[in-house]
Amino acid sequence: MNTVLHILILTFTAGPFLLESFHIKCETIGLTAIFDFCNLTRIPWVPTNILSLILSDNYIPEVNSMSFPLLKDLFVLKLDGQKTGNFTVHKDSFKNLPYLNTLDLSYNLILVLDIDAFTGLHYLETLVLYYNQLNGSFLENNYFKDLTNLETLDLSFNSITYVKPHPRFYTLYKLKLLSLKENKISRLCEGDLYSFQYIKFTVFDLSRNYLYYLNPSDWEHCGNPFRNIGFETLNLGGNGFNEEKTKALCNSLDGTKIYYLNLGSHIMGPGFGFNNSKDPDNSTFAGLENSDLAMLDISHGSIFSLRSYVFGKLSKMIHLNLAENKINLIQKNAFHGLQNLEILNMSFNLLGEIYDDSFDGLPSVEQIFLNDNHIGPIQNNAFKNLPKLLLLDLTNNAIATLRFCESMPSVYFINLKQNKLKSIKDARFNTQIINLSENQLTSLADFFQFLQSAVIESTSLRKNKLATCNYQVSIPKNNTLLYLDISDNMVQLIWEKGDCFEMFRNLSRLQTLNLTNNHLRFFPKGIFNGLSSLQELNLSSNFLTDIPSDVLPISLQTLDVSRNQLFFPNPEVFLHLGTIDLTHNQYICLCDLVNFLTWLNETNATLLGDRNDIFCALPDDFKYVPLRDLEFSNCDELTVLRPIMFALFVFTSFVVVTFMTVVIIYNHFRGVFFGFYKRLIHSTLEEKPPEENNVKYDAFLCYAKKDFPWVENVFLKNLDSDYNDQNRFNMCFEERNFIPGEDHIVNIRDAIWNSKKTICVVTKHFLRDGWCVEAFNYAQSRYFTELKNVLIMVVVGSLSEYQLRKYKPIRAYIQRCAYLTWPEDDQDVEWFLSRLSYKILQEEKVKNKDVQVRTVSSTLELHQIGVS
Repeated sequence: MNTVLHILILTFTAGPFLLESFHIKCETIGLTAIFDFCNLTRIPWVPTNILSLILSDNYIPEVNSMSFPLLKDLFVLKLDGQKTGNFTVHKDSFKNLPYLNTLDLSYNLILVLDIDAFTGLHYLETLVLYYNQLNGSFLENNYFKDLTNLETLDLSFNSITYVKPHPRFYTLYKLKLLSLKENKISRLCEGDLYSFQYIKFTVFDLSRNYLYYLNPSDWEHCGNPFRNIGFETLNLGGNGFNEEKTKALCNSLDGTKIYYLNLGSHIMGPGFGFNNSKDPDNSTFAGLENSDLAMLDISHGSIFSLRSYVFGKLSKMIHLNLAENKINLIQKNAFHGLQNLEILNMSFNLLGEIYDDSFDGLPSVEQIFLNDNHIGPIQNNAFKNLPKLLLLDLTNNAIATLRFCESMPSVYFINLKQNKLKSIKDARFNTQIINLSENQLTSLADFFQFLQSAVIESTSLRKNKLATCNYQVSIPKNNTLLYLDISDNMVQLIWEKGDCFEMFRNLSRLQTLNLTNNHLRFFPKGIFNGLSSLQELNLSSNFLTDIPSDVLPISLQTLDVSRNQLFFPNPEVFLHLGTIDLTHNQYICLCDLVNFLTWLNETNATLLGDRNDIFCALPDDFKYVPLRDLEFSNCDELTVLRPIMFALFVFTSFVVVTFMTVVIIYNHFRGVFFGFYKRLIHSTLEEKPPEENNVKYDAFLCYAKKDFPWVENVFLKNLDSDYNDQNRFNMCFEERNFIPGEDHIVNIRDAIWNSKKTICVVTKHFLRDGWCVEAFNYAQSRYFTELKNVLIMVVVGSLSEYQLRKYKPIRAYIQRCAYLTWPEDDQDVEWFLSRLSYKILQEEKVKNKDVQVRTVSSTLELHQIGVS
């Protein structure tokens, strides 16, 4: 039997795959001859010991008694899909194939069979004749007289209009599967299937025919066409039965033993918003009371309301499929009588709410499927009276609260995927497995609080919005959690806030943890501490660039780090693993990767995924090159030089950083440093006594009257000895030293000639003051008289070179001497005053050649502005 299954699988499944994958055609491989799509017009020569012969999709027009040599071992023959239009099977065509088990003649659009076409096929078990345009008289003929071992007969997709098998069908006592799907059968009455009496069919398929032509009265007159025939599966779906015809059909089936009856794709029920067809009631299925029906499929219809006692007569039923109707209302006692029902499928309906009495009458139910409805509110005791309930599927509804779970019995699995849950912290469950994925949960702390009162072994929080964790409740140490999926959330945001670093601390029994696609960039220290039983960890599709060697639990066996950004993984992290996925990372193929590459080529661990998907991302020359194709022979020299290069890098970095630090410190504290320098000079060097001279003042300070307050505060208080005993200069200035009543020009002249130096504080007010400019001229005339640089010009404020040069005396000065500029930064004031003091004390003699060059032009300029 195993050999038979192997050949069938090879022929119908592996064969096409091999053809597509390896392009093997028109040859014999082992014990299988593959000649499909070879444009053959006759049966080719094949070895006599083959087991399978594939001749599909050729141009063979016919087979006869001479077509095949003696092939005693041939087990499977496929002659389907010949492109000649007509395909004729003559008498004794298969007589040389005595042990043929499977014959496929499907997709021959016009199949012409001789009455003795199948003579000699005593061991044939499977005959495939679909899409052959066989007509209504086909089953009446004695084609099958020698097929005493036939088990499967597929006559789907033909043009058969009635079923009255030849009396010799009575001898086909092994026939178990008969498919008449999608024919044109419009009538079936008692006596038509007389040849099948006392056969128990595994599958009898009459789906998608024209039985809707039979009116309810026709079923009453026709009687029971299946009398004395047993069925494990009887498929009558897709025949357009409304409630009246379904009732008539069920009444006609009275007494026929059926384990599974398929009436799906019906037209019972008005649907939503219509009233043109009745919902089934307590009499619709009453005719099946004596059929010992165990499974009923009335899915894919328009049933809107489940009426009271609608299944009241089906006490032996264990599986009811009501999926994909339009059920919006479950009347009281709708399931009364189904005391043995174990599986109820009401998925893909229009249920909006569940009431306390919705599932009354189901004391034995173990599985309820309510997925893909519109369920929102559920009353607290809706599932209370279901003591044997093990599985409850509420996927893809609108449930926002879980209060109904508090009164539920012990349930093995609750599926709450794709609902509207925002919090579960107050929920009370008595279940081992719960699926909470694709909801609207935001706080991971709610789940930890939920574990306080729930005995959970497996749970999924996938695709929620977990981004916060106000962790105040610790997970109990005696928790039973074995599987935890928190993939497709935002755990990274939680860790970045410094929250929940001990989130896995007490999960000592956890075996599988899924953290896929959580935007992870790092691991908090000790994050996996406490996971002493963890065996499988999924970290794929994150942004990890490195995995610390001490972060993974020792018990870990399987690790998935695919689709991250690992650059230079440390192979020590993976040494104790048995299975690992390293595909689709951002490996940088430089010498730093040598240790990882060596481990990758020598490891005994199972590497998941395609090895070609472990490739380089950088540099560009190696992009997409698999790591197993790389050689690092040139990395030995670099290994020796690496310490030297590193030391040089550190030294250079230290020098550069030190230099930049010194520059920055000096720039910010240069005033302080200058003060230290000045005190150091005064303490180490003897101060020179002032030179004796014949002048009355050290310097004449010339300024605009409007600037006097500022000049006094800045210059006089820091330079004049009368303002401060520590100042060394005797300054001359108008407010103190000019003789009242004396001609102003005389005072200016006396001040200039009785002072060693003249300091002109040039501001905007200075340039507008005629006396100031006149004083500047007198100071310059002394320059040419004594051949000494006795004039010091200090520019204050934002005066441009152009503004200064507009005044001829200043222009003449700028052409031969440099002037001082008042500093913008306060910490440079002390340095500036020191420099100014130095200029006051300094004797600057002018070279003769400089005077000769400039005397003429300067004198002319002085006369032009009225010096003489």
